Amino acid sequence: MSTVHIHPSRKDNHPSTEYPGLTNEFQMEHAKKVEEVRSVLKEAGEDTLKALLMIDAVQRLGIDYHFHGEIEAVLERLYTKFNMSDCHNDLYELALGFRLLRQEGYYVSADVFNNLKDKEGKVQGKISQDIEGLMGLYEASQLSIKGEDILEEMGNFSSQLLNAWNTNDDLSQARIVRNTLGHPHHKSLARFMAKSFLSDFQGTEGWINVFKELATMDFNLVKSIHQKEIPQVSKWWKDLGLAKALKFARNQPLKWYMWPLAVLPHPSLSEQRVELTKPISLVYIIDDIFDVHGTLDELTLFTEAVNRWEYEAVEPLPDYMKTCFNALNGITNEISSKVYKDHGWNPIDSLRKSWAILCNAFLVEARWFSVGHVPKTDEYLKNGIISSGVHVVLVHMFFLLGHGITKRNVEIVDDFPGIISSAATILRLWDDLGSAKDENQEGHDGSYLNCYMKENPGTSIENARCHVMHSISETWKLLNRQCLPPNPFSSCFTKACLNVARMVPLMYSYDGNQCLPSLEEHMKSLV
Repeated sequence: MSTVHIHPSRKDNHPSTEYPGLTNEFQMEHAKKVEEVRSVLKEAGEDTLKALLMIDAVQRLGIDYHFHGEIEAVLERLYTKFNMSDCHNDLYELALGFRLLRQEGYYVSADVFNNLKDKEGKVQGKISQDIEGLMGLYEASQLSIKGEDILEEMGNFSSQLLNAWNTNDDLSQARIVRNTLGHPHHKSLARFMAKSFLSDFQGTEGWINVFKELATMDFNLVKSIHQKEIPQVSKWWKDLGLAKALKFARNQPLKWYMWPLAVLPHPSLSEQRVELTKPISLVYIIDDIFDVHGTLDELTLFTEAVNRWEYEAVEPLPDYMKTCFNALNGITNEISSKVYKDHGWNPIDSLRKSWAILCNAFLVEARWFSVGHVPKTDEYLKNGIISSGVHVVLVHMFFLLGHGITKRNVEIVDDFPGIISSAATILRLWDDLGSAKDENQEGHDGSYLNCYMKENPGTSIENARCHVMHSISETWKLLNRQCLPPNPFSSCFTKACLNVARMVPLMYSYDGNQCLPSLEEHMKSLV
């Protein structure tokens, strides 16, 4: 099967970045180091494997945003010859090239991996000893889309061999293998994994040290930006007054800020990260109103008020709901004015509609609970994807980014497109795995696991969890496809949708003490 040359989503121009709290000397040294790495990337020339290794390294170190032009030039060159069979003598080069092309939105056929089979259709035995190649193969398999049986086969094959090899006496290599299996690059947040990669990033090539030096400097620069954003978020949240007015609700602005930090990692998007924290906070607060505090009658009135968005509908609400609605109205108006000023489009109808859809979904769940109704899994998940809040957040993000705001794209975003619903599905299913409840929450929201086990009597909790993990894996295949052409959205928005799915395991993997150790570790290192 030959590939069709469709260019990936267009790249996005980002404004220059200011680094607060750092000396001019440091910033000049950083700029010099960026140009040094740029020269190294250009010097890779026609050495395809070396160029691919460099691209992989800058992406894993979280410094690729400096080098979009250089990366695109290498991948364009690779893409034109990727179907030529003589390019794939090396397993690692094949797997790495495939992954990097797919990640950047180039459609390449998975059929290239059929070359790894012998005439009888079995995977060639010689590759079973190539640990580096197997890790590359496993990483590539994470980019699979539905119907690519060969990639699924290669993923299972490489996973089995790597898990068996994981007991090897080479402790350093075993750790790298474990990291690959537990945190494949495509399903992880590069900036959150950069420190781990930095410690394992070894070699005799001179360029490796140059890359590591830039990554260390860049880490400090980006951290300085985050440290400027956190006080802005904290001041906004304190001034808003909801923590005092709604004492039953969560009060976790730093945790909420971690979402935009992860989803929009480009340093220049500082303002967007701060602004996006605001609707994210309201999703959590309104969720708590529905889940732990409001009566069904109150929730019905609140939902009606959000749907109508009129003063008359707000008047009958209890005071705590009025306070919440006023905050919601203020934030919606503020963001709409900002988007109109920056991008010439007033999104207020889209934003209000997204909140109404969310509250409608919350109310459905509240009604289910009030009568003890356990819905079918399909019914639960269809509503749960909406009540995840992902659509509300990504609608706001679409307008705050301002890339490709057209009448058609606004209609697509309003209508819950696949790229958003897939990310929302992954969040909902992960959340419902229920390894622990959120801090201090004794709420009444349902669980996909409960619905599944009632629908399938006799199913053990272990089998139900396996079913959920399989569903998450299948949804990733849908999300992978939605990130490939034709895709109406910008590269930045597309990658942000991916980053939502990547962030989910960190945000919902509670330990026995109802804490998030992995997230807390990353929070300390990044801010």
